[in-house]
Amino acid sequence: MSNFKATGELKVEPEESVFSNSESTRLEIQSVESELSAYEKATWAISKMLGDYGIGSKLRELRLRKRMGLADLGRHSGLSASMLSQLENGKLMPTLPTLSRIAVVFDVGLDHFFDATRSKRVFAISRAPERIRFPQNPDDTQPAFFFEVLTYDVVDKRLSAYLAEFPSSENNKRGEHSHEGWELVHVLSGVLSIHYELEDHYLAPGDSVYFDSVEPHSYQGRSDPSARALIVTTLPLP
Repeated sequence: MSNFKATGELKVEPEESVFSNSESTRLEIQSVESELSAYEKATWAISKMLGDYGIGSKLRELRLRKRMGLADLGRHSGLSASMLSQLENGKLMPTLPTLSRIAVVFDVGLDHFFDATRSKRVFAISRAPERIRFPQNPDDTQPAFFFEVLTYDVVDKRLSAYLAEFPSSENNKRGEHSHEGWELVHVLSGVLSIHYELEDHYLAPGDSVYFDSVEPHSYQGRSDPSARALIVTTLPLP
């Protein structure tokens, strides 16, 4: 093809030049793709961060509390009902000027939309394979009980819950302890006795006991296989 001639001459670029141009184009495309990828990641990160505040649900809550329709809010804020709907459904992230217009309508500050305590209800799942089994006292060769923490990943919890196992024992005062607050024990299987105020109280499967845990108390497994129980402790009232 490079020797082709007609009324004019067909000029063919050297292969090296063609390759060079092609390579340059490819690098430019890669650069653009890289920039787009970084932009998309940044946009996703920002959307995820804002989404964690639940701005849309807070907006809907304010609107419904005032018994306003989307069109009504649109007239007051100067925003379209379509945009407001997308904001409430989390399909669109608001700019600060947009959020300011809405805040003025409801007479709230911008901080209302960024208050993390309002963003999500606490919902924490404790998976059985992820929990660790602890002895009551690591230095005791025969601890009074073993326990698994059911609320290990909850921050600022209002109560603590444990799944406990009580091997059969002859010592009813081993592991005696006390702590502020209250305690609930519900026996799941086996027989368990609780030493409280100089008495032994026996609990069978399905039995529960609630008591002031500031009083020294201890547990004793009374069956083989070991007794198992759910234990819930609460913080003292302020």
